[in-house]
Amino acid sequence: MKRKLRLENNGSFSRREFIQRGSVSMVSMTIGSSLLAEDLPAPRTQIGLITDLHFADKVPAGSRHYRESLPKLREASGAFHQAETSHVIELGDLIDAADSVAKEQAYLATIHQEFAKIPGRKHYVLGNHCVDTLTKEEFLEGVGAKGSYESFDESGFHFIVLDACFRSDGQAYQRRNFEWTDPNIPAAELAWLQQDLDRASLPTLVFVHQRLDVGHPYGVKNADAVRGLLERSGKVVSVFQGHSHKNQHQVINGIHYVTLKAMVEGSGLENSGYSLLKLHEGGVVRLVGMRKQSSYQW
Repeated sequence: MKRKLRLENNGSFSRREFIQRGSVSMVSMTIGSSLLAEDLPAPRTQIGLITDLHFADKVPAGSRHYRESLPKLREASGAFHQAETSHVIELGDLIDAADSVAKEQAYLATIHQEFAKIPGRKHYVLGNHCVDTLTKEEFLEGVGAKGSYESFDESGFHFIVLDACFRSDGQAYQRRNFEWTDPNIPAAELAWLQQDLDRASLPTLVFVHQRLDVGHPYGVKNADAVRGLLERSGKVVSVFQGHSHKNQHQVINGIHYVTLKAMVEGSGLENSGYSLLKLHEGGVVRLVGMRKQSSYQW
């Protein structure tokens, strides 16, 4: 039976849940975008997180201010330099759609030039807008990445980056051959995920663009199967995701699902959102949100 605790960003302490998973007891809270006042030792490492920049050289559309993602990223870069981040993960939709391959590659080159300046190893979660005009190979080549999903260990944690940009028939998203409401983790990637979780020996954090904690239209279509693998492993602590552009946090069967604020939304630096993921001794996870991004700890 699925147990769900939902926490919305309302700027105050919402609810607390103590979850026993193996030998780990976790406390969850949300306090808007302010720092959590916890007496913790210095983190073992700090990871920079950004999502949904939708950078493009075009006029705003509704609440999306595409060009302003560049100065917003520069501000985030300053915070990440100060924190001396060991890794930086962008959770998808780094760029927005263009009407030609050449123009979209130009968007990518511009925003990636700034992103590449941030300290630490870079990781790229594919979003649907990343491959609206480009192929996955073209996007990955443009950022110097080898593959669309991966895993690695850092400071006592295991990290998994997933790619849900596949249609229900298993075909990869590319060049407008897809509906954005049809994201899936295909069979080959599920098999890889199972093998990776079997080998992992550390508390695990998962990163994906489309959401694993909701249904249509923002959720991965086979999210139930993916969550089943994560839950049965007994190793996954948290899933970080983007796509729906808003702060949200809920706990499903002992796993924290955090949806991060989109950087593209709203004009001005005050409407940006980015965060530092601080990992502490003893498996403590602390997300310190900047600007409009909420902060959480468990």
